[in-house]
Amino acid sequence: MEININCDLGEKSPHHSNENDPELLKIVNSANIACGYHAGDEETMKEVVKISKENGVSIGAHPSFNDPDNFGRERMNLNSNEIRKLIIDQYEILQKIADGFQEKVTHIKPHGALNNMACEDIELSTTLAKVIQELDKDIIYLVPTGSKMEIAAKKFNMNIACEIFADRNYEEDGNLVSRKKPHALITDPEEAKKHVLTMVQEQALNCFSGKKIPCEIDSVCIHGDNISSLATARSIKENLKENGLDLKSLASMGKFN
Repeated sequence: MEININCDLGEKSPHHSNENDPELLKIVNSANIACGYHAGDEETMKEVVKISKENGVSIGAHPSFNDPDNFGRERMNLNSNEIRKLIIDQYEILQKIADGFQEKVTHIKPHGALNNMACEDIELSTTLAKVIQELDKDIIYLVPTGSKMEIAAKKFNMNIACEIFADRNYEEDGNLVSRKKPHALITDPEEAKKHVLTMVQEQALNCFSGKKIPCEIDSVCIHGDNISSLATARSIKENLKENGLDLKSLASMGKFN
């Protein structure tokens, strides 16, 4: 069985260091690259694209609300045209940089509050699906499994990769536990690797309550902004390989080729 490990990278900002990026890029299979709207800049984008290419890591745009002061984690109400421009502009910023390395942006994964809102709102998730498909009908759309983003994307027959979060707990409705709650994050690498393996093998979400929700799982997201990110990433990768999972970049997975 194939599985992908992805990570949000290039997120240098007053809120977050990108010092772990080079090491994480030796571990993960796909990089979601900040496009300057919530974090990062031209220099960080170039660095992540360059190191990704060296490690055979596929690259994706990680578009966000234009809100660097809040790291893209505050909700904003924008109309469909504003959302459309937001996605197109950030995709084009990254693709222009990728062109300099003869690389292609092969997936898109919305960031932060934009992603959280689209998980809950079918109208917003439909707007996102439409614009992403118009950008490139072959692009892979990385979405939280079981979300309204997945539902909307399926209506457009998009290339969908469904992800789970290695270092986050889930509510009974399948949404992530809010970061405002004390049990939102899983910071112990041992706990994270068991959490991930069980979900991947069972193709089901492990909710904090103990409930399991059947779902599709193609990819595991490891956040790069936790103190234990590197240890968690290594532990999860080793555990998946030891249990017979075939680790692939999103662009090289059989379902997209």
